[in-house]
Order: sequence, then C-alpha cells, then structure tokens
Amino acid sequence: MLKIGSLKSGGIISVNDEGIMREGTVVSVSHEENQALVDNGVQEFWYNPEEMFAVPLDDSQLLKLGFTREETGGGVKYKKDSFRLVTPKNGDFSNIEMWWREDRRNFDTPLGVHELQNLYLDMTKAHLDKL
Repeated sequence: MLKIGSLKSGGIISVNDEGIMREGTVVSVSHEENQALVDNGVQEFWYNPEEMFAVPLDDSQLLKLGFTREETGGGVKYKKDSFRLVTPKNGDFSNIEMWWREDRRNFDTPLGVHELQNLYLDMTKAHLDKL
C-alpha cells in the first residue's frame, strides 16, 4: 500500500488491477479523493492506496531509467549524468548512498522506484523517466 502523498505524476508503481499486478505510471493524483490515476499499460484508471504498491528498486529498474552500471572496489556505482548512486557489491539495495553535486544522502532501507524518482527530482530538479 502506498500513501497518496508520496506519489507524483510520472511515478512508476505497481497496481493490483482486478487481481493482476501491473506496472504503471502515475498520471494524476487526487488528494481530495485519496486516489491516483495510473496508466497501467492497458488503460488509465483511478486506484485507491491499498491497490498500489512500490516497484522495488534494483539493477534492472536502474538500467531501465537510463543509468549506466560500473563495478567499483567495494560496490556498484550507477551513473546518470552527474547523479551517482552506490550499492554494495552483493546487490543489497537496502544500503544506498546517492549524491548530486554537494547534496549527499544515505539510505539503509529499500527504496521504491517512485521514491528514487522523487529524490532525483528533489536533488536535480529534473524528472527521471524510463527510456
């Protein structure tokens, strides 16, 4: 279940579409109705928070978002322009360090793709969309 307040237009989430889990993109958010309009790949439909879930951030999702992958001595560095994200070499995406210019942030809990998109927008003032 996702909180409506954490969703922004363009956010990539997963929705329960009548028992079928689909990845979709947030089109619009209605705080008054506590729903989000999501393009689930088949149609645009309004979903309640209990029908929406985070897409776990992982290697494949970062590559779909246009990051390049580079092995380093102690981990894996993902790069997109001047934005950097580092994870341990063991693929543990619950321990992330990210930075853009002088803004550095560390996370010790798993992030969803929509959360990374929100952080990227906050740090760079640019949207992060799938290629």
